[in-house]
Amino acid sequence: MSLLVVGTTALDSIKTPRAENPRLLGGSASHAAVAASYFTTPHLVGAVGDDFPRKYINLYRRHGLDLAGLERLAGQTFHWSGEYELNMNRRRTLDTVLGVIENFSPTLPPAYTRLPYVLLANIAPDLQSHVLDQMRRPKFVVADTMDLWLNIARSALLKLLPRLDCLVLNDTEAAQLVEEENVIAALPRIHRLGPKYVIVKKGEHGSILSGPKGLFIAPAYPLVKVVDPTGAGDSFVGGLMGHLASQTGSPENNLRAAILQGSVIASYCCEGFGLKKTDRLKTADLSRRLRELTRMVKW
Repeated sequence: MSLLVVGTTALDSIKTPRAENPRLLGGSASHAAVAASYFTTPHLVGAVGDDFPRKYINLYRRHGLDLAGLERLAGQTFHWSGEYELNMNRRRTLDTVLGVIENFSPTLPPAYTRLPYVLLANIAPDLQSHVLDQMRRPKFVVADTMDLWLNIARSALLKLLPRLDCLVLNDTEAAQLVEEENVIAALPRIHRLGPKYVIVKKGEHGSILSGPKGLFIAPAYPLVKVVDPTGAGDSFVGGLMGHLASQTGSPENNLRAAILQGSVIASYCCEGFGLKKTDRLKTADLSRRLRELTRMVKW
């Protein structure tokens, strides 16, 4: 089965204490769709400017992405610039230029409206709702969000939540959403806002799935060295959704395995700047690391 991915397609300038890389391919949709491409065919919805390098279009195509929903518009591609501290859990934004996504409101190609799996990657909730309005009874809809939308678009996000099968957010965002610092206590409150499933990302400490069958605690793959964590969360949810879309049966039966697949591909993302490591993976790389992670959690 195929997967719709909508989100930002961006150019990222990333600085760490050890290196600096300008205008790398980034954005939530880029990281998620490339991660998903190892399992299924992602159909990408996004917008880029006339400054968007041809080499990145070629990268998308190399991963088999369907680009009928990617628009090239006059103007500047969305650009984010950020700097990480030595502790890479801390970063600061240096500059954000919305460019062509500021007024982006896509009309989906007709074939996209019938796709069974939908990933509303991190982007404004009004735009997530606009895309969902065009879908015809999708099988499973997942949305990722962030603290920015909780601060400036909370009402739009709350309207979206009852339409989702699964909400993905990190632990501080979960606390902010329902004003509850304890993540486990926050989960039932988030469910009452609409989503049947909730996945809370905890960075290097893994993730928590909450659903009808209770909790599932998934570890992150432990890394000796983190080069650049930008896009790791998007890669996580992209790998998760790609795996789900590749399986038969109900998403309920496949979600736990999908989370481990997402954890594996997110670990590779952290080992290179931007998409440099994720771009060059082989299926054997993912299978090997998944076996290692599975052994770590057996008892």
